[in-house]
Amino acid sequence: MTVVTRVTLVAGGDADAREKAIAERLAPLQQAQASLAVILEGGGEIDIFLDPTIPAIRLAPACPCCVGNLAMRVTLNRILRNPPSQLFISIAQAAHLEAVRDALMQEPYDQHLTLTENII
Repeated sequence: MTVVTRVTLVAGGDADAREKAIAERLAPLQQAQASLAVILEGGGEIDIFLDPTIPAIRLAPACPCCVGNLAMRVTLNRILRNPPSQLFISIAQAAHLEAVRDALMQEPYDQHLTLTENII
């Protein structure tokens, strides 16, 4: 049976604002005992992901849809080996949300991911 991971894209603003938006949504999910993972483009000045039970992977700052998706694909493939129930992906450029969404809905990810509403 394939586990389907819910994916929420968080875009725009600065890295700290995106990370704070994600952190605010983590507590209720943790209380519900959801399995979680986070992919962050770039890095903020604060490190809000101190909980070692939540995999938080930082990618070098570069739009995932503009650089060929290689880093994003490798990271997603690793995460999906033990799929979380919820994945947050932080990207800097809100203008690129649709391109990232499109990439996530292509094979093989269309079988493993379902996209939720974006956070901008």
